[in-house]
Amino acid sequence: MTKYFPCLLLTLLMVFTQTFLVTGEGPAFLKSVKRNPMKTRTEKLSHFRFYWHDILSGPNPTAMKIIPPSANNKTAATAFGQVNMIDDPLTEKPEAGSKLLGRAQGFYGLASQEEVGLIMAMNFAFTTGKYNGSTLTVLGRNAVFEKVREMPVIGGSGVFRFTRGYVKASTHSFDNKTGNAVVEYNVHVLHF
Repeated sequence: MTKYFPCLLLTLLMVFTQTFLVTGEGPAFLKSVKRNPMKTRTEKLSHFRFYWHDILSGPNPTAMKIIPPSANNKTAATAFGQVNMIDDPLTEKPEAGSKLLGRAQGFYGLASQEEVGLIMAMNFAFTTGKYNGSTLTVLGRNAVFEKVREMPVIGGSGVFRFTRGYVKASTHSFDNKTGNAVVEYNVHVLHF
């Protein structure tokens, strides 16, 4: 009986493989979809410009240190290891009182030992107009003292499903005492 087992196993494997190839049926959790899930819409390129307000000081900060840098950190100038959680306003103009377009929610960590370099993970959650309730997700490196920094847009929700693109960030103002910053974001995304 044992000498026939490999032949029986091989036969069963071939039958299963041929059945799968002929019927095209796969596991219940797997289903093919059409290439263009947004049939009636075509992909377009959009450009957005807004201002991100990172407020660390005062009675109502929008960014909060949740993990401080290590006390024995040899790279204190870069605050390597620090992580801040954010719920920063996104406004139409650089002034804090200008029209609120949404919020940047997420976190950034100081990820470089040699310069002030952030790893940023945030959603731009829009609250106005036709983009109300939609988000764009940014995940990337931000070397904050470079004039212009580029980070990828890796996705989105709502109007921005299947989005891809990039942002260019440039500092509009920075207060060295408080750490408060206003950054201009130019966002270029392909979406349906």
